[in-house]
Amino acid sequence: MRLIRLCALLLVSALAAGAAEAQTKPAPKPPTAKAAVKPATAAKPAAPKAAFDARDPQALVGLLQEMGATGEIAGGEADAVFLKVTTPNYGFNVQFAGCDETRKACKAVVFSAPATKGAASLIQLNRFNQTAVVCRAVQDQSGQQRAVYDALLFARDGREEMTAHLGAWQGCLAAFGEFLDDPNAYLASAP
Repeated sequence: MRLIRLCALLLVSALAAGAAEAQTKPAPKPPTAKAAVKPATAAKPAAPKAAFDARDPQALVGLLQEMGATGEIAGGEADAVFLKVTTPNYGFNVQFAGCDETRKACKAVVFSAPATKGAASLIQLNRFNQTAVVCRAVQDQSGQQRAVYDALLFARDGREEMTAHLGAWQGCLAAFGEFLDDPNAYLASAP
């Protein structure tokens, strides 16, 4: 049942992203008689729009801003970039891993957020992980329970793929929150 809800969330996210992108594109203007008379060389070609590269941390920062969230680079290592993200309702962390020397062309992305309520035993966390497809619940080295979603990134990945990852992450956070409200009830109804 939870898998079906997560798949539905992913589908809704992808559809919403497509609809939002379609709404932001201006409708083409019909040609006028004056325009039809001008020679083709008179019109300047539009500058090509930079392609969205899901492997670039800065691209995610821009996408988050479009969605009403704030993403800021909070540090990094030789092949990793760390982001701190704040939304109107919650905050989370993002790590891009396997990045090139310019800290772009990253190979993977990891979303994570600490539990803000409740607690579960390690056995319950393990059972949650057995019911989830893309979402994991872990206890980190400091003892903090966290929700985690990770994905591989490819050169062909653009805005739609990153939007789908954000949708899956939101579904993960919702499932993790529902689980922490009452771990026993959540696990009793899990497939």
